[in-house]
Amino acid sequence: MTTLPTSVDHDILDRRIVFAIKTIRETLGCTIHEAIDVFVVRYEELRRDRPDDFTVGPEEYGRGFYS
Repeated sequence: MTTLPTSVDHDILDRRIVFAIKTIRETLGCTIHEAIDVFVVRYEELRRDRPDDFTVGPEEYGRGFYS
């Protein structure tokens, strides 16, 4: 797999979900669905490896994203 830019990690940690997915799509040249799958995998890796870098818990992470 192509290495993702560090900006993806920063966007995930700062809850800039759309920007992270956009960068993933541009980097990998994939569909939105594939980019979301990559996002989820990277999000889970960051949650596991760098939990203290998140500003909210997992249950709050996506809250407010659609409203």
